[in-house]
Amino acid sequence: MSRKCSARLLQAMMSSRSYGRFLLLWMGEWISSIGSGLTAFALGVYVFHMTGTATSVAMVTLCAYVPSIVLGPFGGVLADRFDRRLMMITGDLGSAVGLVFILVLMLEGEPSLGQICLGVALSSVFVSLLEPAYKATITDLLSVEQFAKASGLVQLAASSKYLLSPVLAGSLLAITDIKNILIIDIFTFLVTVFAVFAVKRSMNTPKSAAVTGVPLQLFKDLREGWKALASVQGVLQLIFVLSMVTFCAGFLQTLFTPLLLAFTDTRTLGMIESISAVGMLAGSLVIGIFSLKGNIVRLLAVSLGVAGLCFALVGMSTNTALITSAGFLFFAALPFVNTSADVMIRSNIPGEVQGRAWGIIGVLSQFGYVAAYACSGVLSDQVFNPLLQEGGMLASSVGRIIGTGEGRGIGLLLMVAGGLIVFAAFMISGMTSIRSLNKKMK
Repeated sequence: MSRKCSARLLQAMMSSRSYGRFLLLWMGEWISSIGSGLTAFALGVYVFHMTGTATSVAMVTLCAYVPSIVLGPFGGVLADRFDRRLMMITGDLGSAVGLVFILVLMLEGEPSLGQICLGVALSSVFVSLLEPAYKATITDLLSVEQFAKASGLVQLAASSKYLLSPVLAGSLLAITDIKNILIIDIFTFLVTVFAVFAVKRSMNTPKSAAVTGVPLQLFKDLREGWKALASVQGVLQLIFVLSMVTFCAGFLQTLFTPLLLAFTDTRTLGMIESISAVGMLAGSLVIGIFSLKGNIVRLLAVSLGVAGLCFALVGMSTNTALITSAGFLFFAALPFVNTSADVMIRSNIPGEVQGRAWGIIGVLSQFGYVAAYACSGVLSDQVFNPLLQEGGMLASSVGRIIGTGEGRGIGLLLMVAGGLIVFAAFMISGMTSIRSLNKKMK
């Protein structure tokens, strides 16, 4: 056997071994995603029944995301400076603390809205350590050729939060209470920790800054991460567009429960969410099996356009079959959107600064979520719902098309947000700097 053939065989074996480690890590995060989805669904229903307002649901969602987004850049710095697997273990164990806090309060009585918000915010603080380290570790483990397939599997794991968790949580709430769901979620964190430990033991992990003698300078490291992003103009513009998309998606995430509970029950809500999310499973499987080829920017624009149209259809009617069908197609388009953007960004940013880069990207791209969580409840309760109540300003016009009464204002808000996502698709198609990212990947 020639040296060239031997080298190729060795490279293939190493690549296969690294991919196996990734799969183990991915499996742990998949289980954790299911647990997080159970808690998110159960807390949304619990808070809505406790207060009866979309604003309260939006407030809990806001507290669950803002700390991880704001602190994400600092978590990214730590992910580049310290053992990334250790950062993931710390993030997982710390996230369980907030859930334990809420569980203890529920065992003693009924917690207030403020106490629930405090608990989910505490969990979110530790997620800021987990997410950048997880994304950077994927880059550590895999080759460029494996990025798209791995990203598809990551989307598949994330889809479980919407695919399996709602129907499981809806069924569990029919036979038990939210306390047992919190206990299940807490145990899923332990499974994830064991998976990370297994990967950590089989890899040579980077030494910490303290060991190497390099001082930890958070703001200096953040500037380096920002320079890496700013040096590629197309990446910054892509992140800006993604922030606009996450702003729109944030309305669906916070208002879907109030929208459906206006005319259906908890079990049906869980079924609709799960069936809709089968679309994300289908899209993720397609990417995981076949990967992405051809013009990635064009794929991103087309999938965004499809997602926006289906997003708008979700708000048009109270027909559960139409909502489920539109939800299915919306979720089916999401993996193509996320993976296209992920591959373009990952392929254009140096690996040694990816922890910092992903932390900053998390803040910039997910700022839209924060803005949506902050205003969605007020917009739905104070602006859009009154417009479509009986005798409302739009009841005799738009109301004739999409209906009037409780929750229809939320439907109109989702239609407007869907239109903005379609507009974002046209923006991407016309940006030369974003199209240039595709050329750099070849």
